[in-house]
Amino acid sequence: MKPSFIPYGQYWSTPFARWQGSLAHLHALEFAAWNARREIERRKLRDAPIDLGVLGTTVPQNASFYGLPWVMGLMGFGSLGGPTIAQACATSVRCMSLAADEVGSGRADCVFVLTADRVSNGPQIYYPNPAGPGGSGRHENWVMDNINHDPLARVSMGATGENVARRYGITTAEQNEVTLMRYAQYKNATAGDHAFQRRYMRLPFEVPDEKFRKITGSMAGDEGIHASTADGLAKLRPVTEGGTITYGGQTHPSDGNTALFVCSQDVAKALSTRPEIGIRILGVGAARTELAYMPLAPVPAARAALKNAGLAMTAITHVKTHNPFVVNDIVFSREMGFDIAKMNQFGCSLVWGHPQAPTGMRSVIELIEEMVLDGGGTGLFSGCAAGDTAMSLIIRVEDSAA
Repeated sequence: MKPSFIPYGQYWSTPFARWQGSLAHLHALEFAAWNARREIERRKLRDAPIDLGVLGTTVPQNASFYGLPWVMGLMGFGSLGGPTIAQACATSVRCMSLAADEVGSGRADCVFVLTADRVSNGPQIYYPNPAGPGGSGRHENWVMDNINHDPLARVSMGATGENVARRYGITTAEQNEVTLMRYAQYKNATAGDHAFQRRYMRLPFEVPDEKFRKITGSMAGDEGIHASTADGLAKLRPVTEGGTITYGGQTHPSDGNTALFVCSQDVAKALSTRPEIGIRILGVGAARTELAYMPLAPVPAARAALKNAGLAMTAITHVKTHNPFVVNDIVFSREMGFDIAKMNQFGCSLVWGHPQAPTGMRSVIELIEEMVLDGGGTGLFSGCAAGDTAMSLIIRVEDSAA
């Protein structure tokens, strides 16, 4: 298999907006195509040798049946096709894994990977059932019903967090301590007028109207983030009676999109804004843990990625996680032996939100930029997903100019 690379600087993320915020009126796929078209023009990538597209999206939108071919057509790449992938919050890594496999096998040299979701205003679906009482069918609130009920485990996602907290003896006080740490790390990303985030995010971000004909507003950065304090967290009661997890120790649904390229080494170097920086995908891992223990799944997924990359955890210099519950990070640190204070520098999904498909990709982009600032490293991303699953990705950043 040929190695696969990510060209430095040729990736982006919108700010994330808490649901029902500034991005709630925008069709997720049309918005992602509109933003990608702007970024491609801005970066002079119209002639990039893209030979495959991969779309990740998990919340159905009108006409999303047409998926990737429709989105690429909206972007002006009407001759390109490719798959549309949905794997809950593991979608980003699955998309990047598929892209790396295509490059590694020689079937593609330049894969454009786009992830987009709008959790706001999720679809209300009616499933007809002529054999039902009076011919009645069944209604599903796509977002809320699936957050609140795993049809196999028959529990809410919150209950999976409590199960893990109970097994590992994780108290509310310990969760609050790590939550405060995560918010302090996020402040590092917004310091200096969002200096870190501007490395991959256009700010202020222009917000179009629903027809994408004019700009109707702007976002200074991520929207809907509430500052956490020790006193404020201490006043919050657990969401579940007798539990430990408060609203302060879990993430919030949000809207947004992200994109990057996965290429052969020569193409990545040609597209990179800094060709001296090499960003290589070393390994991918997937795992499923026991029923109703979702926050534990990133641990076996990380171990699988390490095994596939031929590395030990001691080789990992940087860690980023998708942490819908701060419990995720506490367990990961204990099990993997990685200092919890060194994880998630410059922020994480616990703070900036959870738009599902784009969540992992923004984390990977931030992981890359963190390693570049440090002159290189070997980074691991791991994040859980619905169904007690997780995926993990390992990348190495080498800077010959450092």
